[in-house]
Amino acid sequence: MYKILIADDHPLFRDAITGVLEKKFPGATALTSEDLDSALALLEETPDLDLVLLDLNMPGMDGLNGIVKVRNNYPEVPVVIISAEENKSVVLQAVTYGAVGFITKSSDSHHIGDALEQILNGQVYLPSDVIRSSSEPKRQQTNKTEIDPKLIGSLSRRQLLVFERMAKGESNKKIAYELNIAETTVKSHVSAILQKLNVHNRIQAVLCASNIDFSSYNNR
Repeated sequence: MYKILIADDHPLFRDAITGVLEKKFPGATALTSEDLDSALALLEETPDLDLVLLDLNMPGMDGLNGIVKVRNNYPEVPVVIISAEENKSVVLQAVTYGAVGFITKSSDSHHIGDALEQILNGQVYLPSDVIRSSSEPKRQQTNKTEIDPKLIGSLSRRQLLVFERMAKGESNKKIAYELNIAETTVKSHVSAILQKLNVHNRIQAVLCASNIDFSSYNNR
């Protein structure tokens, strides 16, 4: 069963997330820490962790630099930010720094549980309301997430189908099922897609996909 580290300096919130885990994933183990140093110590002592939940504002984090420290030392463990911050630019920066998901503390326990389930199933989770909202002008917001049409056009038809389902947040397993192909084949397609689109990870690809009209490419 899952083993998850909750790193947050607020005891009540740690208890609340532990309760969500116990209800959503019976038998799951929750480890807790109140600062980055103790979180890193637990990561060192527990090599089989499935997920790390990091609060951006706990002691030692130094903002987004804490994500980098965890990712550099333990690149195999997925990192999810769970924070009261709801600024779109912070969410996007967290992704750039290597987080595989971002959960806002204003979410209710049901949504937090569903978000964790989605992430543990290998999918992407970003708060849709945060992604849609921005204090930036629309033109600037669009430019940040646009991909050169030539790069999209370089994808094969099968890669486009996979990319379209990635954009919907589907896991590799679900994509394989829906397209009737092997999961290993999906993984190969995903790697090729990231390389062709010149993005660093799956979340960046998904963010860029929000402005793509897949029908225009699939019907070419």
